Amino acid sequence: MAESDYQVVEFGPMESWGAFFGGYSPQTLAPGRKFVDREMDLGYFGVSLNSRVPGEGVDYWHSHSVLEELYLFLEGEGEMGLDDRVVPVKAGTAVRVGQGVLRTWRCAPTSPVPLKWICIRAGGARLKDIPKDAAPIRDRPLPW
Repeated sequence: MAESDYQVVEFGPMESWGAFFGGYSPQTLAPGRKFVDREMDLGYFGVSLNSRVPGEGVDYWHSHSVLEELYLFLEGEGEMGLDDRVVPVKAGTAVRVGQGVLRTWRCAPTSPVPLKWICIRAGGARLKDIPKDAAPIRDRPLPW
């Protein structure tokens, strides 16, 4: 009988996501971020669990040259900067972002609860074969 190919990891309830701290490089470390693909052997897609308190977001823009991202918002209210647009997001919003699109995000200062979302990243190759694909841009002013 062949061995099953699966893993089970408990990351805790959404209420605990704010205690996470992570990133793909020292420059992108942030509170409220856990990269599932760092703790599980996800071969062809990546996943991050995210939480930001009202008024908090990332302090940079970034884009990808290979990866596509899908943001699934679960709780709270916020905004995403997408190139030259600011798009409101809330529980139930899904945003697909393709290659080359600049993106940034924050929890709205008026959100009654932290903004929580899952980001799914995928490309045309195994994740380990794609170089660190994000290009943080720190000298572009944030849209808020």
